[in-house]
Amino acid sequence: MKVLVATEKPFAKVATDGIRKIVEAAGCELVLLEKYTALEEFYAAVASADALIVRSDKVTQAVVDAAKNLKIVVRAGAGFDNLDLNALSARGIVAMNTPGQNSNAVAELAIGMMIFMARAQFGGAGTEIAGKTLGIHAYGNVGRLVGLAGKALGMKVIAFDPFVADKAIFANDHVEEVASVEELYAKSEYLSLHIPATAQTKGSIGYALAMSMPKGATIVNTARKEVIDEVGLIKAMEERADLKYATDIAPEAAAEFAEKFGKRYFGTPKKMGAETAEANINAGLAAANQIMLFLKEGITKFQVNKF
Repeated sequence: MKVLVATEKPFAKVATDGIRKIVEAAGCELVLLEKYTALEEFYAAVASADALIVRSDKVTQAVVDAAKNLKIVVRAGAGFDNLDLNALSARGIVAMNTPGQNSNAVAELAIGMMIFMARAQFGGAGTEIAGKTLGIHAYGNVGRLVGLAGKALGMKVIAFDPFVADKAIFANDHVEEVASVEELYAKSEYLSLHIPATAQTKGSIGYALAMSMPKGATIVNTARKEVIDEVGLIKAMEERADLKYATDIAPEAAAEFAEKFGKRYFGTPKKMGAETAEANINAGLAAANQIMLFLKEGITKFQVNKF
């Protein structure tokens, strides 16, 4: 069996070495395609692969068409909107993610961005986040860690997530569950965004929600750019000189945000959520282990598509 790691942005060497050890110990062959510059390289490499590991690389219909032997794709990370699930499902190819492996890295970034914005991007007098209300939009692996960190820093934490099955988690974490998105934003001085980009969420965070937030509020987005209605958010920030926006995903209107809002806006130079040595290693090794469990034992625990 041949396992391909295709990454425009490579794993750290220690992660790649660990992946190789896992794959070869199972009697499989590892092929690396790193820093490729043309999609044709990807198509050629995947043609004979039985399994594929990617990071943010897009697994499109064209990739699926080229992958004649492919049985499984694992995205090393939590989000999987770079995988064409319909194309994979049509071919009977299992798609997985590696939930939880990058969570701490993303949570630490979110907290760091809050402090960075509160302290005027370290360019002048600012405010403290202790005593402020932190709203968590989606209380999954990352959201929960952000909430717990916020509480440790003296923040009041509230959350909205209708998809949490065990509601006891909120009480156990001493986090207030609010009844609606509208209530969450209306009460949050800092709003940490963790929702996926779906048909229901794309463009859902915009003018009305931003305008409802308390004075001096900051939205921190370490999720997906598509969930932001950029036109609506820009309008809100134009009308309210106290609103701030920090994002780990470059907006389509990044230049306009930067030009109009100065230190009320910050965007990371590139997506930094999972850019820690620990997250890089954890996600890569998890992806390799999941592939081996699937190829050897048929285990599909983290499958995200359906046939």
